[in-house]
Amino acid sequence: MKEPKTDYIPSMPHLVSLSERHSLAVSGVKDVDSFDDNTVIVYTEQGELTVRGSNLHITRLNIETGDLTVEGKVDSLTYAELHTHGGGFFGKLLR
Repeated sequence: MKEPKTDYIPSMPHLVSLSERHSLAVSGVKDVDSFDDNTVIVYTEQGELTVRGSNLHITRLNIETGDLTVEGKVDSLTYAELHTHGGGFFGKLLR
């Protein structure tokens, strides 16, 4: 009897780097839930990350590699436990 085939997707490393509260680089990003000038919400390997600030702009996003760069004034970074999500903004857009 054959074993059922399961697709194993290795976890991406999750790193956060904030430079001068202006340039934020995040790796291990699975999806973007929503974004505007004041809030960016992303799903990462370590949970939901909410970035709050002003004049926030996503300057680079690559879901395949899990890399995200946000420019603007960053006031806070907040994590919540990872919940099952409905695909996020880009997941819904690409369906």
